[in-house]
Amino acid sequence: MAIGDIIGVSKSSASKIVKKVSLALAKLSPRFIKMPQTEEEILKEKQAFYERARLPRIIGSIDCTHVKIQSPGGARAEMFRNRKGYFSINVQTVASTSLKIMDIVARWPGSAHDQTVFDNSAIKRRLHNREFGESILIADSGYANTLHVITPLIQPANDIQNVFNEAVTRTRNPVERQYGVWKRRFPILAVGIRVKLATALNIIVATAVLHNIAIEENEDEPVDDPEMNVNVNEECMVEATIGPNYVNARDFLLSEYIPQLLH
Repeated sequence: MAIGDIIGVSKSSASKIVKKVSLALAKLSPRFIKMPQTEEEILKEKQAFYERARLPRIIGSIDCTHVKIQSPGGARAEMFRNRKGYFSINVQTVASTSLKIMDIVARWPGSAHDQTVFDNSAIKRRLHNREFGESILIADSGYANTLHVITPLIQPANDIQNVFNEAVTRTRNPVERQYGVWKRRFPILAVGIRVKLATALNIIVATAVLHNIAIEENEDEPVDDPEMNVNVNEECMVEATIGPNYVNARDFLLSEYIPQLLH
């Protein structure tokens, strides 16, 4: 059943309404989708992440998820086909411990790698410019391990490295949970968006705005639907190329911090 049938308007009218409302909501993103700004907010978020597994300096958990779309058509259509074979937008978000979306990039085609999305994002530039002080993001192995992003070891070789990887898993969990809740709250993100590309991008951001509002209003998390296939991340778990940094956040934690947790 089409949305027009539900609200008693024509398909064309329903399409115009969806286009206008999604654009209006997307324009609210600077108000509702934002990283911690004040020193107090930054410290509060870092403390919340620290309490998960005692990893310091973490201000957010970053990852990407694929949102299915219809073929956008044109010469660039195949760029939107991801590794699973369907058309999608590779959406990057930064999650808070409360599962809020603190940053979102919703414009890259499904063929884009997570690292590519991050390398061209404003959040990377903001971290590089130290807008959040010494804060760092935590990610999976689809990202490069750098001064500003910490990732797990692919093959841990000792107790310290095993403890570190376990801590990374627990600490970065909010972004995985965020995707599950977000997609259950707005099933269109899981089953697919069948509108023009520009409107699809606005719908993704609009649902992110509404997701954050729901959290602010203490709305209950949607019940898990076993019949709905919620893919949180379609990327293959291949370790990204590590940059030329001689010193990075992971090396610091492994040498200076994690050993203290074993005593």
